[in-house]
Amino acid sequence: MSLVFLVRHGRTQANASGILAGWTPGVHLDEQGEAQARAAAERLSPVRLAAIVSSPLERTVQTAEALALGQRRPPAIELDERLGECRYGEWTNRPLKDLAKTALWRTVQERPSAVTFPEGESLPEMQARALAAVHDWNARLGERATYAMVSHGDVIKAILADALGAHLDQFQRIVVDPASVSVVRYGPRGVQVLHVNDRGSDLSAFARTRSRRSVEGTVGGGSGER
Repeated sequence: MSLVFLVRHGRTQANASGILAGWTPGVHLDEQGEAQARAAAERLSPVRLAAIVSSPLERTVQTAEALALGQRRPPAIELDERLGECRYGEWTNRPLKDLAKTALWRTVQERPSAVTFPEGESLPEMQARALAAVHDWNARLGERATYAMVSHGDVIKAILADALGAHLDQFQRIVVDPASVSVVRYGPRGVQVLHVNDRGSDLSAFARTRSRRSVEGTVGGGSGER
């Protein structure tokens, strides 16, 4: 079973200022974001990561580098554009307070599956590419792999919505804060969501996942790994 840690990048000045950065180049972690990335790396340090796969944007790469530094044997950081931020088109680099006044904003909140951003991509397209990346890396790294993916809020929410069996129109119900960790296990009998938007739990128990015997099929769908 593949165990995937979905890590959102740490805070940026764009986050702090309420700007929709999108694919704008040169957006880096601010001081708080760097501290958040280091904290996430410390929490994940007991877990041996086979790979760290990151969106190519600077803020995610910085976060991925922090995760790698926290590993006893740092894995290579692999860049995958499919984990990049949604391409917001004309919305890119605009204040959220202004975007919230548009008619499209309401659709984004209430029926995101119907949204295509002006001169950008649709939210279903974003979800499809992100899920393709997850499944490709699961296959590439092997069914017993434990690895991290570093991405963006909407991308991770879209992956989690699929893992939870929810329609994309419900993905706004999921909260994914900067530098939070969500954990999903993909196996031959289905998908289990183990953590969502985790910002402080002890993750060291996952270091033992690979050495424990799976007890799939027990009452409640548990694996015996608590």
